[in-house]
Amino acid sequence: MAMAANTVDSKIISPITEDGSMDRRGNPAVKANTGKWKSSILLLVNYGLVTCAFFGVGVNLVVFLRRVLHQDNAEAANSISKWTGTVYIFSLIGAFMSDSYWGRYITCAVFQMIYVTGLVILSLTSWFLLVKPSGCGDEETACDPPSTAGVALFYLSTYMIAFGNGGYQPSIATLGSDQFDETDPVEARSKVAFFSYFYLALNVGSLFSNTVLVYYEDAGQWVMGFWVSAAAAALALVLFFLGTPNYRYFKPSGNPLTRIAQVLVAASRKWSADAPTRGDLLHELDGDESYRDAGIRKILHSDQLRYLDKAATMTEEEYRNLESLKNPWRLCTVTQVEEVKCILKMLPIWLCTIVYSVVFTQMASLFVEQGTTMNTNIGSFHVPAASMSVFDILSVLAFIAIYRRVLVPVMARLSGNPQGLTELQRMGVGLVIGMAAMVVAGLVEVERLKRVPPSAPDQPSSLSVLWQVPQYALIGASEVFMYVGQLEFFNGQAPDGVKSFGSSLCMASISLGNYVSIMLVSAVTSLTAGDRRPGWIPGNLNSGHLDRFYFLLAGLSLVDLAVYVACAMWYKGIKLDSNEQRGKVPVHV
Repeated sequence: MAMAANTVDSKIISPITEDGSMDRRGNPAVKANTGKWKSSILLLVNYGLVTCAFFGVGVNLVVFLRRVLHQDNAEAANSISKWTGTVYIFSLIGAFMSDSYWGRYITCAVFQMIYVTGLVILSLTSWFLLVKPSGCGDEETACDPPSTAGVALFYLSTYMIAFGNGGYQPSIATLGSDQFDETDPVEARSKVAFFSYFYLALNVGSLFSNTVLVYYEDAGQWVMGFWVSAAAAALALVLFFLGTPNYRYFKPSGNPLTRIAQVLVAASRKWSADAPTRGDLLHELDGDESYRDAGIRKILHSDQLRYLDKAATMTEEEYRNLESLKNPWRLCTVTQVEEVKCILKMLPIWLCTIVYSVVFTQMASLFVEQGTTMNTNIGSFHVPAASMSVFDILSVLAFIAIYRRVLVPVMARLSGNPQGLTELQRMGVGLVIGMAAMVVAGLVEVERLKRVPPSAPDQPSSLSVLWQVPQYALIGASEVFMYVGQLEFFNGQAPDGVKSFGSSLCMASISLGNYVSIMLVSAVTSLTAGDRRPGWIPGNLNSGHLDRFYFLLAGLSLVDLAVYVACAMWYKGIKLDSNEQRGKVPVHV
């Protein structure tokens, strides 16, 4: 899919942006004074700090639930999946407010303030109500049973964090990409590169949390870890406001749900009408001014989902009564119809990413629980099981560099695509690598169970926790292909009026992946556990078969891959009137 650069005439490139972006005063943005890497780097640093704060809480939260709130393994795993899922389901709310009413900038600011407030409440609650006695919650000192008030404030604060972070994420991704004018060939290439650096910022930000903070938290310094996270989020908010004069802004385009409903209603009213086969015979507004005022660009007609073309078909009644042309519930434009088509065509691709997100979410729950039942000592040094996710981060950093510096040039020569692989191809590769990670995790679990001392079945296995490195590294490699590809694909293929919604689809995939994981864990526990059977995922993993659960996920990933290939082969991308070549997607997954 050609997402990077437009076909450029020999005309002189305009000194102002031509993609509809504005400066903070509402004037067309001057390229020399706004946006580009100066603004996007500030947003990347902001995102890195927000991520550092988020993982400062999230990466070890499953351990906090077990040691401080006294939850068992299955309950803690499900609590984490619910919380993580809620984080990303809130991204849909943030995307809706961003696209419809507030715009990207205000949405980012509002949700970041909610986020910082939640982190402060969590820090205060842990300090005064939960971590009692001080320093408890390590492997040796047990915490007192939590009070009702403490538990209530804990859930209030953590779900405020979920709400703030979830609403912020799709808007910051879109705001960052907005800093590049895709009608400018140089800025268009930078826009493609931005998404790789965006995911890089996520992992660099989480590196400190997964190494330093997780070590202190595992040693019982929970309060300090939460305060550091709150400080990082507050600094991120200050930096975000510092860049206000130089950002590029887009107008919110109004409620997309209304536009979608109008297309469906108009098409249903004309269910018996025959839509023209030629797109130029369908209803469309002349010129681009009316669309530009609404902050969107005209979309060319496509041949898929032809039933919806009925919404833009003019009947004899409408030819006789020209007043009906002004009623969008009876007659829609081609651009409005194509907006709905784009959303519907992306949904099968998006649904295929949910199984991968189920695989991905195991890293924050079952991988950690598996690690706590292994030998976590390397000589005299203790390695917290949650800190093993640093190998996921290092893998992401390495594979982003390898992909951009090695694979892209090689694949560009072989395929003729300057991006190396299309976004759909990259997502397919991510599915394959994620499936391999589950196979490896299952094999490691088989070996871990073999090394549990028969005389002490409640003790950790003698197998070193370092044997988890390959499964974390494979998850990291799969993220580079899957999630970076998703960000580029959904942001690039989403119409202008729902750009943040496109970015939120990646987060919503992770959300549903967490909820599906909850259902799978609950179903597996219920089906495999009995009066005399501990089940696959019991409280004591030494008496279970976590390996079978991993192999089950690998099998589901294989089925999902087959469905994904079929959906990718069917998909055809968006074509904007200003760039007829945009969105032609060569798919060879």
